[in-house]
Amino acid sequence: MTRPLPPPPKRDPQKRAAVPTVPPGARSRAALGLAAAAAEGRFLLQVCGDCGGTQYPPRDACGFCLSVDLLWRDIPPGGSLLAETTIRASTTPYFRERLPWRAGAVKLDAGPTVICHVHGDVKPLARVTLWNRLDRSGSGVLLAVPENATPNMEDDPQLRAMTSDPKHRRVLIADGRNANAPAMARALSVAGATSIFVGEAETWRPNPNRAAFESIPNAVLLPLDVTDTSSVRELAGEIGGKTDILINNARFIRPGGAMTRDDTAFAHDEMQVNYLGLMRLAQAFGPGMRARAADGTNSAVAWTNILSVHALVNSSGFGAFSASNAAALSLSQCLRAEFRSSGLRVMNVFVGPTEDEWHQPLPPPKVAPGAIAEAVVQGLRDGLEDVYCGDVAKDLIERFRAGPKVLEREMTGGESIE
Repeated sequence: MTRPLPPPPKRDPQKRAAVPTVPPGARSRAALGLAAAAAEGRFLLQVCGDCGGTQYPPRDACGFCLSVDLLWRDIPPGGSLLAETTIRASTTPYFRERLPWRAGAVKLDAGPTVICHVHGDVKPLARVTLWNRLDRSGSGVLLAVPENATPNMEDDPQLRAMTSDPKHRRVLIADGRNANAPAMARALSVAGATSIFVGEAETWRPNPNRAAFESIPNAVLLPLDVTDTSSVRELAGEIGGKTDILINNARFIRPGGAMTRDDTAFAHDEMQVNYLGLMRLAQAFGPGMRARAADGTNSAVAWTNILSVHALVNSSGFGAFSASNAAALSLSQCLRAEFRSSGLRVMNVFVGPTEDEWHQPLPPPKVAPGAIAEAVVQGLRDGLEDVYCGDVAKDLIERFRAGPKVLEREMTGGESIE
C-alpha cells in the first residue's frame, strides 16, 4: 500500500535547485488525440468506422482492415495486468531522477493490449482501471491503477508526478474579493495545501470575505492588485519563490457588447483585469514557478485560470466580457508553450453564468462558488488542462465540439432575436 506523503523538510537555501526535466515528448500527429483526451481526463481510443476494431497505439490506418476512418471514442477503461516490471536504470534524465519506476502490459476488456505505467498498489495479475493522464511533457500516457481505490493512493510517486495535487503545496489565489475565493481557500485547505496566500486589492476598502479567510488557519491575505504592475511585482518578490500553484480568479464583468455601450471604459477595465492582469501575473510569477518545477515534494506544478466558457463562443449579452476572456484563453495557450519545457501545467476552468450581481437577471442554472472550488481542486488532483464547471459550460462544450459555426449562429442569432 502507498505510504502517506510526509510534509517536506525545509529547503536548504544554500543548495542549488534541481533543474526541471520532462519525459520524452515526441509523438505522432495521430497520438496527439490521446493527449487531447487526457487534457480533460477522458479515456479515448481510436475505433475503426468500417470494421469496428479498437486501436492501440494510435495510428493512421486500421490495423485490421487498413481503413483510414478512425474515430476517437470513449472506451471502457477496465482490463487485467498481464505482466509487470520495475525499471531501476534509465538514460533519460527525467526517469533517472525518479527511479524505481513501474511499468507493465494490460489486456483491455475492449481488446488491445497496452504498455503502460503501473501504480504501486496494483497487485500482480490483478484487475485494473486505466487512466489517461498528461505527463510533464504534456503527452497523453496510460496509468494502470487498482480497480478499487486504496488508502493514500493519490500519494503514489508515479501518480503524483502526473498530477498537480495541492497536498503539501503553497497556493496563491489572486483575487480575495471574488465571491469564489473563500470557498476555494477552504477547499484547498481541506485538500492539504500548506499555505494559502490570498491577494486583496485596495486593502483600505471593506472586504466582505475577510471574516471567512480568518476562519481558515493557513490562509493569509496579502496586497495584490492585478491592474497594478508594481503591486504584482512586489508580491512576487515576497512569495514568488514559494508559490507552487497560482489560481487566477480575478475578473471584471459588465453586461453589453460593442455598440450597446457608449464608450470603451468598461471594455478597458475588462481587458486590464481579465487579459492584462493575467499577463502581469505571468511576467512576475511565471519565471520563478518555471524554475521551481523540480523542487521536490512541494515543487511548482500548476497555473490555473478561471475563465468564462464564452471565451470559446461569444455571448452577445456579455459580448465585450466574452472577448476579454477569449483574449485570456489565447494568452493561456501561449503560457502552455512557454511552460512546456519545465513541465508546469496550465489548467483552464471554464464556467457558465455564476452566482453574482451581474448575472442576477439570467435564469438558472448558475455556478455556485463551492462548485467552482470543487472543480479547481479535482482538476488539480487529476492533472487536467481543461475543466468545464456547471451545466451551461458542459452543454456548451458539447455543442461546440459538434459544430462551432452552428453554435455561433445559435448564440448570436438566437440572442439577437430575443
